[in-house]
Amino acid sequence: MERDDIIEYSLDTHHSEEEGVKARKKIWFVTLLLSVITGVEVALGSIIHQDSPSWPMVKICFILLTLVKAGYIVMSFMHLGHERKALKYVILIPYIFFIIYLIILLLTESIYVGGVWSKYGY
Repeated sequence: MERDDIIEYSLDTHHSEEEGVKARKKIWFVTLLLSVITGVEVALGSIIHQDSPSWPMVKICFILLTLVKAGYIVMSFMHLGHERKALKYVILIPYIFFIIYLIILLLTESIYVGGVWSKYGY
């Protein structure tokens, strides 16, 4: 017995094969880009140790690469990249300011906590 309440959505699509190829290329590009950025982060973290003098630059690099990944994910997977510039700015500018605020707060508090810990020999 075949159910009549199941709709076959694949038969109702109105996309051409060229659009499908373009969409698959974009998916592969996004996957490759995010994998490369993650690979760079992992390589930096495994090659440069925390006691190295260049570790603060590595942390800044981690923050920047993570922001690039987050922005690209928002633009591609949340379809914000297809919207008008005004809507992009209305959504992204408050988040950018909030992220900058959180980074500044994190860095200033870590300096304070590090100073307190060094005072007690940690």
